[in-house]
Amino acid sequence: MDNLQFYDYLLKAESIAKIGLLYSTDPYALANYRDLQTLTTEMLENFVHVKFDRPNFFGRDIYPTPSVSVRTVIFDDKKRVLLVREAKDGMFSLPGGWADLYESPTEAAKKECLQEAGAVVEITRLVAVLNRTPFKKPTSVPEYALVFEGKLMQPLGEHEYETTEVGYFDLDHLPPFSHKVSTEEMLRMIHATARGQTIIE
Repeated sequence: MDNLQFYDYLLKAESIAKIGLLYSTDPYALANYRDLQTLTTEMLENFVHVKFDRPNFFGRDIYPTPSVSVRTVIFDDKKRVLLVREAKDGMFSLPGGWADLYESPTEAAKKECLQEAGAVVEITRLVAVLNRTPFKKPTSVPEYALVFEGKLMQPLGEHEYETTEVGYFDLDHLPPFSHKVSTEEMLRMIHATARGQTIIE
């Protein structure tokens, strides 16, 4: 492993620590995440003498830009859309989430489908590039959403803890949508995919 690879490894570990500190409520886990963050920060500081092509994205001197999320629309052969029930609020959404550092957009989309729906997918096309910021709370992070169409490559498997249910729904009988993404946005993503449209904002 060369210096740049090790640096990227440290950034990934620090990213895991920061996400854990943000979302975990377990005291033991929080203590471990703080320790991990301390270790990675110290190791990054010890590498300041090495010139890297990439900055520390957790530093405060990085130019502020919108965060990027991904969503994937998957239809079955009956034209029903695959939705996941969010553990946090008990309502439904398309598989998706934040893109991690150094992932390509399609890698991020595939990972989220696998984690949230147990779905191994092939990304077949880009459906939309959306500016989600106007739909969010004023205190929320500005966000661009990349929406893809995906094709299920094998039967659904096990999903992770963020979701409690996975299923296909008829477009005329969709369940209540999670507050993570507004109903207007969700319908826009789903119907654009069903109609073969592309939306670029």
